[in-house]
Amino acid sequence: MRTPVTLLLELGLIFAALSVLGAVARRLTLSPVPLYLLAGLALGEGGVAPVPAAGEFVETGAAIGVVLLLLILGLQFSLTEFTVSLRRHVPSAVVDLVLNAVPGAVCGWILGLNGVGVLALAGATYVSSSGMVARILGDLRRLGNRETHAILSVLVIEDVAMAAYLPLLAVLAVGGPWWQAVLGVLAAVGAVLAAFTASYRWGHHLGRLLSHPDDEQLMLRVLGLTLIVAALAELIHATAAVAAFIVGLALTGETADRARAVLSPLRDLFSAVFFLAIGLSVGPDDLVPLLPAAFALAAVTATTKVVTGWYAAARDQVGRRGQLRAGTALIVRGEFSIVIIGLVGTMNDDLAPLVTAYVFVLALAGPLLARLAGALPRRLDNGGH
Repeated sequence: MRTPVTLLLELGLIFAALSVLGAVARRLTLSPVPLYLLAGLALGEGGVAPVPAAGEFVETGAAIGVVLLLLILGLQFSLTEFTVSLRRHVPSAVVDLVLNAVPGAVCGWILGLNGVGVLALAGATYVSSSGMVARILGDLRRLGNRETHAILSVLVIEDVAMAAYLPLLAVLAVGGPWWQAVLGVLAAVGAVLAAFTASYRWGHHLGRLLSHPDDEQLMLRVLGLTLIVAALAELIHATAAVAAFIVGLALTGETADRARAVLSPLRDLFSAVFFLAIGLSVGPDDLVPLLPAAFALAAVTATTKVVTGWYAAARDQVGRRGQLRAGTALIVRGEFSIVIIGLVGTMNDDLAPLVTAYVFVLALAGPLLARLAGALPRRLDNGGH
């Protein structure tokens, strides 16, 4: 087999650059995500040092990165506790939908988009990036914080909503019949609910099935099962992120602890590739002209996400600092917004560049604001006294 020299060279340079950027971020006690995004912008088409040979690997690695981020996030929690939290946050989900979808819909109406375009932009501003939020929580060491259950409940409900929304949007975008859209929605939502039910009832059997004293065997079994489940989820237009998260929730005890340990290095590698891929997807020439509009939309929806997280954390009786941490953690948008625009981006010349610029602005600002929220004084928890 002939070694692809260009591919190896580009990947080597990419990983070396990410290593340097990650070290700089750690030195500054920041999340490396914004630096990875800027690296992607520099290495993409139209950037200062394009890497065309590595593009296919980065695209594939990005999909694996999201799956691993959500799998290991699920491994941190008990399915029973999380189910209780999920039920408690149905009102939070309603607040989230109203506050964050409406600005996108209004913006689409102002731009003169048709109904499908308005629906697409509403979805792009509504849904946070599960992958980015998972990485931010890990980088800032907040997985054990009291507000984290509220954050994850909001994210999972959003992802379940995407399971219904994406097939509906896909059918409407191509002018398909209403019954096809309804069937797609029912199939996707039914599959997600069935997966939750199966994990709740038989998850303990899954742990025994996957467990093995050899770490390599455990890694291959858990990763293999997760990718299969994620693929099946995507096949019915559900989300790979939710599927991976459910697999993680289903594993408990020693199996979950060991799986988290052996898979964490893979998660770190492929999550870095995921953030790089978002930067690579952005063309600087398309990005710059729409930055003012993207900044305006980002300012509005960053504020509404903070209110959403504040409300959700307050339902769990978290203090004010935790409420603010929850809100800022939810600011980032990412993979779902890009997927949404991929379905309808050709309907308007400015729609795809606007959403891409919007995602990029929030993907940069979100981790920084989340970091700043954690540095606020503790006196906020008792009303400032």
